Amino acid sequence: MTFLAAFDLVDVLRSALIFLALLVPLVVIHELGHFIVAKAFGIKVLEFGIGFPPRVKGLACRIGETEYTINWLPIGGFVRMLGEEDPSDPRSLAAAAHWKRFTVMGAGVVMNLGLALLLFSIAFMVPRERALNLAQVSEVMPDSPAAMAVITGFERDGSRPDQGLQAGDVVMEVNGREVRNVSELIFHTRRFIGETQTWVISRGNSTLGAELYARWRPPEGQGPTGIRVGAPTVCSDLDSAGNPIGCRQQFPFSETVSYPPWEAIPRGWQSMVDAVIVTKNEIQVRVNGSSGANPDQPLLSGPVGIASTTGDIVEDAGWRPLIELAALLSLSLAVFNALPIPALDGGRMFFVLVELLRGGRRISPEKESLVHLVGFAMLLSGILVITFFDISRLIT
Repeated sequence: MTFLAAFDLVDVLRSALIFLALLVPLVVIHELGHFIVAKAFGIKVLEFGIGFPPRVKGLACRIGETEYTINWLPIGGFVRMLGEEDPSDPRSLAAAAHWKRFTVMGAGVVMNLGLALLLFSIAFMVPRERALNLAQVSEVMPDSPAAMAVITGFERDGSRPDQGLQAGDVVMEVNGREVRNVSELIFHTRRFIGETQTWVISRGNSTLGAELYARWRPPEGQGPTGIRVGAPTVCSDLDSAGNPIGCRQQFPFSETVSYPPWEAIPRGWQSMVDAVIVTKNEIQVRVNGSSGANPDQPLLSGPVGIASTTGDIVEDAGWRPLIELAALLSLSLAVFNALPIPALDGGRMFFVLVELLRGGRRISPEKESLVHLVGFAMLLSGILVITFFDISRLIT
């Protein structure tokens, strides 16, 4: 009863349906890449499946030599080709030339990358609200990179500025990236973590430069640069203890932004690159055990965790952010499937490269099949473990 009480059944079903509505088309497009290229090369496709078996009875049909099926586990999909490891049939995948096999296996990744670029670009074309409440330094930690930042430029009176970031400084740019709110500052700082960053700051009535390093392993309670930030505020009074009261944002503004296609596409490409790098950086921070990581955010999420996040996004921000979420999911599918892990596209592509390095000598079909089977079992086990922790987080 405690478990059931932790969930609103309607919310759970809504989140699950929204998530599946995003995931299934992404998987179909991925598998469609394999399917189209295999057909173009004359490789026999036995089955095009949506979801993982067992099959849903009555939802299967055969068109030509290919059977199209719907399966009960709607968290993936597959294209089953003739002789994926056995080259005995001339129309089998394994009998195709190395470059054809490599192209077939990589086609799904390319489709997901293309879809991610399209969705990121569309997200920039759709009007959205952007907060303009700025990012002001509220505290600088002693002996931090921010405290030792090299400040360049001149004050308006021509004098040299004091060195180190100071409370009250407003960050306007990070490495040439415009900053108009706290979220953008955090994102850009983590995008260029491990580097000496060039900031543009506003101090008083002066525009100055700042050079500071973003650390991989900041001390407890500090971020990569050693500052606390917030939107500039104004307060109407002080309480009896001298603490400010009646505070409000000094710049409670926003703007509606959208871009034409010729600007949206380059921005979409940059978003793809940034998303991959930020994800890589976040994983590295977590693996290093840095206190700078956000402990409330899990390192990995499975279908349940992503579905819950999807429902929260729709409830808090409406449907427009789902375009960006779908783009991120498509990008994640591309990157994940490109990894050289058995049973994934990257694992099969790796076997093709190994054959080339062996002078074309094939690894026995039995051994390759066993490796992929073990890899699939490990992936499925990993999904189950992550799902368990996703559910644990939701009910605690």
